[in-house]
Amino acid sequence: MMGGNGFGMGGMWLFGLLVLVGVILLVFLVVRFFAAGNRGNPSAGNGDTAGGAGNRSAARQILDERYAKGELTDEEYAQRRRTLSEGT
Repeated sequence: MMGGNGFGMGGMWLFGLLVLVGVILLVFLVVRFFAAGNRGNPSAGNGDTAGGAGNRSAARQILDERYAKGELTDEEYAQRRRTLSEGT
């Protein structure tokens, strides 16, 4: 006779398999979430440091941050922005 829950050995095996699949899926999603956080970060090694528009936008972002912190005067900021837009 079977136990009162009706699962038997087959049901427990299926439950264990579902738990294992759930843990694997959770690990996959966590890794994907943290990897997505590094996109656009030049120090993350995602290939954006090879040159071109990716570097210009990263340089512009750094320039904007330095200006916001007060590290650059208005004239320095404007000159460096012109230099970045010229591409030299």
